[in-house]
Amino acid sequence: MLLNIEYKYILIFLIIAIALSVVLFYVGWALMFKVSYEDKLMGYECGFDPFGQARDEFDVRFFIVAILFLIFDLEITFLFPFSVSLLYNTYVSYNLMLVFLIVLGIGFIFEIKKGALDWS
Repeated sequence: MLLNIEYKYILIFLIIAIALSVVLFYVGWALMFKVSYEDKLMGYECGFDPFGQARDEFDVRFFIVAILFLIFDLEITFLFPFSVSLLYNTYVSYNLMLVFLIVLGIGFIFEIKKGALDWS
């Protein structure tokens, strides 16, 4: 299989990156201290002893906001290349982007109606 020269460089970069990551992971694992005691397992609050249980549950609304952020961040990653190549887009790409934005808009309206962003 013949690869273009650009793809060969990308493949070499990926192989080096993966190999370096694996080597650094195992070197760190081999050199780590294996001393375990109770103070290392306690939660750390700016040098003070924890006021309560350090392993409290988070409210699910934080996760919903994080997921909404990821979804709309993904929207920006789709919209930016579309807007940069605006002169070269076809009607098919315009229609696909319109469908994408309509689905996102419906999802956002659904989230507002369900009260996912209400913090009361």
